[in-house]
Amino acid sequence: MVDMTDLADVHIPTVLIVGAGLGGLMLGAVLKSANISYHILERAAEPRPLEFSIAISANILPVFEQLGIYEELKSVSLPLLTVSLFDKNLVHLGDFGGPYHKIVTGYDIQMLARPKLYDILHRKVPSYKISRGKKVLRTKEHDDRVTVYCSDGTEYDCSILVGADGAYSAVRQSMYKKLDEEGNLPLIDKEDLTIGYITMVGVSTPLNPEKYPQLSETDRSYFHVVVGDKNDSHYFVTVPDNQICWGIKIQLPEHEAKQQQFKNFEWGPESVDIMLKEYENFPCAFGGTMEDLFDTTPKHLISKVFLEETVFQTWYHGRSVLIGDACHKLLPGGGEGAAMAMRDAVVLANCLYNMSDKSDKSIKGAFANYYRQRYLDAEDKAKSSAISTRIMSGHLVTEEGFYRHI
Repeated sequence: MVDMTDLADVHIPTVLIVGAGLGGLMLGAVLKSANISYHILERAAEPRPLEFSIAISANILPVFEQLGIYEELKSVSLPLLTVSLFDKNLVHLGDFGGPYHKIVTGYDIQMLARPKLYDILHRKVPSYKISRGKKVLRTKEHDDRVTVYCSDGTEYDCSILVGADGAYSAVRQSMYKKLDEEGNLPLIDKEDLTIGYITMVGVSTPLNPEKYPQLSETDRSYFHVVVGDKNDSHYFVTVPDNQICWGIKIQLPEHEAKQQQFKNFEWGPESVDIMLKEYENFPCAFGGTMEDLFDTTPKHLISKVFLEETVFQTWYHGRSVLIGDACHKLLPGGGEGAAMAMRDAVVLANCLYNMSDKSDKSIKGAFANYYRQRYLDAEDKAKSSAISTRIMSGHLVTEEGFYRHI
């Protein structure tokens, strides 16, 4: 058994983080900066971040400055000024955003390939702080610690357990099982996630700027959304190194979405051949067809996943707490999912830093403070992300039922 409590000063909580995604890595980086002992368990044997674009804005960029990685982030990203919307014939319908974001906030929105962001954060966490191939089976709360049991037979003790392990969080499932047995789990937290969309994403290899002139403009990122004619939409984003991040999103009919209520390996590779074939002749907003982008994207880096949404009501219990998709899963239209996970990490780290000791009372107070600061923001971002996602799928706000599920 690995007993981590010996690694920390008596007045500093020892934190075990389950999940080495963006939220888990950010939490590790901030805890390191705060001199709080931590360790990360990751299910995957090798890093495999989602191959798509990600927007980082003023709501988290100051943290990158404080961690000393803001300039590195800017070196692998491009400022995003607007998101342009087109119909299937590439007729321009309008723009989102504008060039005034930096004037208002002091920061550009930085657009980059998600693996680049992952690499930056990963380098802030020493390799010995991450144990890979650790599939968590269950957790057990004790009076003064939490024990985590992994599928390889290893066990980990910690003072505080953080579930940063996604929408199907093993930490949350153990927490909810205990609460349910006690009769203390709210009914809303027993509901399945709402599945409304299927998406396929990838990042091309470096392309020729002569074929895609937008790549020649190295002072801004182009983000084009093309709306199809059957509740599908297509995304094209320019990022550094002459690469294009692309995505296809299909909205499922309500009856079909209900049939998709099963456990899936989110962001994991699945068979994509049928979907690739179906959309290979669809026009690319930057020129040519989707097939041109498919052919320049390594097949093993294309992911087909379900997009789900929910905001759980219960985020903590005992010495366990949740961040990111483990407690709020958002649709991608607002571009908020990763930023929300990283903001959760920063707020939680601040609350832990302010603890006077590792007593149950101090931990409960820290968790409650974290929840008060983050829950309403999660609800708000879930609603705005749902609205943005529907608009980018071609819906009009005047449509009947537009706000029914928001």
